[in-house]
Amino acid sequence: MAVANPSRYEEIMPARPTIEAERLHRKQQLAGAFRVFGKFGFSEGVAGHITARDPELTDHFWVNPFGISFNKIKVSDLVLVNEHGEIVEGKHEMLNKAAFAIHSRIHEARPDAIAAAHAHSIYGKTWSAFGKKLDPITQDACAFYEDHGLFDDYTGVVNDLGEGDRIAGALGDKKAAILKNHGLLTVGGSVEEVAWWFISMERCCQAQILAESTGNKVHLIDHETALMTRNDGVGFPIAGWFSYQPIWQDIVEANPDLLD
Repeated sequence: MAVANPSRYEEIMPARPTIEAERLHRKQQLAGAFRVFGKFGFSEGVAGHITARDPELTDHFWVNPFGISFNKIKVSDLVLVNEHGEIVEGKHEMLNKAAFAIHSRIHEARPDAIAAAHAHSIYGKTWSAFGKKLDPITQDACAFYEDHGLFDDYTGVVNDLGEGDRIAGALGDKKAAILKNHGLLTVGGSVEEVAWWFISMERCCQAQILAESTGNKVHLIDHETALMTRNDGVGFPIAGWFSYQPIWQDIVEANPDLLD
């Protein structure tokens, strides 16, 4: 019997039989997420990265190599990075220093986080310039109500681990963070969930920018309703996973080579 309103991954997604199978699944979803980000216009030059923790070497993560288009990334392009920032598996030899500085600290601080995503999407980085959190102005925005942090001390390109630690501190135990003058960051228990949170947060930034630009009064959803909507509707992990499934179906059908 299908679960009417699942709240845990194991209710909809049986454990894969081997570590190798789990690793392949994470890498396939990661390659797909890059294609999705490319399709949605979230890539800009060499900026942006999505990571997935390795299921066996849990202090290692898979990430995009430096300088490869999101629209071209395949499973075989992904590289495995250890806790020292060294590429230990993969055919590419270059790693984005900011990817390691940010994601290594996120994965260390958040053992529950299987994946993390950061990109310089247009509405996310525009909203980040205000140095404030999103308001609960729509049902979708309630997913992030009291569940996203603000890193409000931009000091330049993130190249050192100390900066990554401070970003992880601003994120805390939440699903997302706004990095002032920089962009958005999302984390979660699967690549699918993380990709959806990023897509949704970008759209929420767009919606609030548009709403405020009209000059009309923006009506906020009240505290209790926003919390209920987050917890029981749009903001729990499986809601993110499910919301991403149609996007995954479309991208893998249109770009089957991403699985190579």
